[in-house]
Amino acid sequence: MTTVLITGIEPFEADPTNPSWDIAQALDGTQVNGATIVARQLPCVFGVANEKLVEAIEETSPVLVLALGLATGRTEISVERVAINVIDARIPDNAGNQPVDTPVVADGPAAYFSTLPIKAIVHALREAGVPAAVSQSAGTYNCNHLFYGLMHHIATRAPHIRGGFIHVPTTPELAARHAGRPSLSLDTQIRGIHAAVRTALATHTDVKLSGGAVH
Repeated sequence: MTTVLITGIEPFEADPTNPSWDIAQALDGTQVNGATIVARQLPCVFGVANEKLVEAIEETSPVLVLALGLATGRTEISVERVAINVIDARIPDNAGNQPVDTPVVADGPAAYFSTLPIKAIVHALREAGVPAAVSQSAGTYNCNHLFYGLMHHIATRAPHIRGGFIHVPTTPELAARHAGRPSLSLDTQIRGIHAAVRTALATHTDVKLSGGAVH
């Protein structure tokens, strides 16, 4: 069986839900281009999250790994380009840890690029009416930590797997708890991530489209 692993993250910072996990859970068991999506929830705990991610990869033997995380201030689905080898936590994780200026992997390279067709994914989402963009930074919190850990595992132990990270916005239900926070409906986000999986499975050479930033 061909498997796609989608991971979401548990709630953090006192929110009752995390859309990244809601999306992954909704897609669990879905068939896409002959592959079966398998969802796993990861903790918002530095170190442990990457251990659980590797365990999930070894358990499910996927051809593709799509890690999802919540970016509370973003207005669209953000397909991340690069993971950097640093943790600089603005807030503690769910175990109370708050590393500052700490590498994700000691002596690891400064950065890894996603091996997803990021431009093709953004194009497919926009064509489907889902707001999306390439992002040049996954931050320095748990999401970037997971993204870097995923790409380090692929680079050093599983080069046959393709993978990357996608940030998703807040849902309206969560935004109602935080004045001024942008949101996107969960149904739209689920549709977008389904399209991202379909595009990643079908596209092995990315398209040449502008997705850069001027700042």
